[in-house]
Amino acid sequence: MSFDLLARHYRWMEWVLAGNKLQRCRTAFLGQVEGARNILIAGEGNGRFLVECRRMLPHALITVVDASVRMLAVARDRLQRSGLDCHGVEFVHADALSWKPEQSAYDLVVTHFFLDCFPRRQLEQVVANLARGAAPGAVWLLADFQVPVRGLRRYRALLIHALMYAFFRVATQLPARSLSQPDDSLKAQNFTLRERRTSEWDLLRSDIWSRDEVHSQPLAMGVSGRGAVSIGCVTPCAPTAGRGLPAPPG
Repeated sequence: MSFDLLARHYRWMEWVLAGNKLQRCRTAFLGQVEGARNILIAGEGNGRFLVECRRMLPHALITVVDASVRMLAVARDRLQRSGLDCHGVEFVHADALSWKPEQSAYDLVVTHFFLDCFPRRQLEQVVANLARGAAPGAVWLLADFQVPVRGLRRYRALLIHALMYAFFRVATQLPARSLSQPDDSLKAQNFTLRERRTSEWDLLRSDIWSRDEVHSQPLAMGVSGRGAVSIGCVTPCAPTAGRGLPAPPG
């Protein structure tokens, strides 16, 4: 799966198809995490949430992980052009299925319109991998699509999903064929849903989850950072070669 081909086009595609609706979902609970100090953003895409997150939390450490090197470049460029402080932001080119964060390092995990890319078994692994990095009491922000339970809105959502998955399977080699909800996977990692907001006839959801202060060991264990290439240094925010590999073009 790679969104490299869509990286430079994703912003206008989103605007044409959804206006600002997805961005409103991404930022729905941003005002409730003002105390976050170490943030993990997985599957950030072109950086729109990253900019708002940095604006709200100018002193936090932020790790941005994405499997698309071109999406990371676009996100990095967007942050630099925003005029916000880039110090403390690191961009990591890695596959969420294999990347392992430092254990219990983050007090905020963010996955917006990302977990819907994975079929059920892979989804469980991705959530377990990311949960490994979540500290006790950590918050998880999630915005994504969903399928309403009944009525016309359900058939509308199923049609939209079918078209969406058909397109992205061709354009990005998306592994998922349909939507798998992450709720059970999050609960298995000791996260509890605090609040959910829905919009667009229940097609879109914004969630805020929190982890129990005392929890069992996450399911996915391994060496921190395995399979990752860092392409942005913590200070300053500029492309650097990571672990002997070349940084992507800016």
